[in-house]
Amino acid sequence: MDTPASAPRSDTARVAGELRVALAALARRLREQAEGTDLTRSQSSVLLRLEREGPATATALARAEGVRPQSMAKIVQVLDAAGLVSGAPDPKDGRKTVLSLTEAAREEFRTGRLAKEDWLTKALETGLSGDEIEALGAVAPLLMRLAQSP
Repeated sequence: MDTPASAPRSDTARVAGELRVALAALARRLREQAEGTDLTRSQSSVLLRLEREGPATATALARAEGVRPQSMAKIVQVLDAAGLVSGAPDPKDGRKTVLSLTEAAREEFRTGRLAKEDWLTKALETGLSGDEIEALGAVAPLLMRLAQSP
């Protein structure tokens, strides 16, 4: 890994500000492409966590999301009523319930992602040159590193 850049602080802060604004605008546009979702950010975040990390108890989800167990219970209740999560007894402790994504939730993830990628592909093809698309491709791994930094 290369050593951190030694750009002047003011240049780094300017780039940080420009990136924040640009990425927020892009995220908003991508969210617009997923039709028909009435989920809150908290509900969406729980679904994404279950997709990434697998089944979990409501207590574990509350801890991971930084919310009170009572708040998580309400989130889970809404997701269950929408048919997006299901619960099963914990094999290690039958008093607990392990929550998992339903097939309906997995299908919504698939179709939502496809809609977002389709829009982004069209936006790239119609709004940028081949060289610009290639430059963005080179930047994507850097953005991922930034997203994963502490």
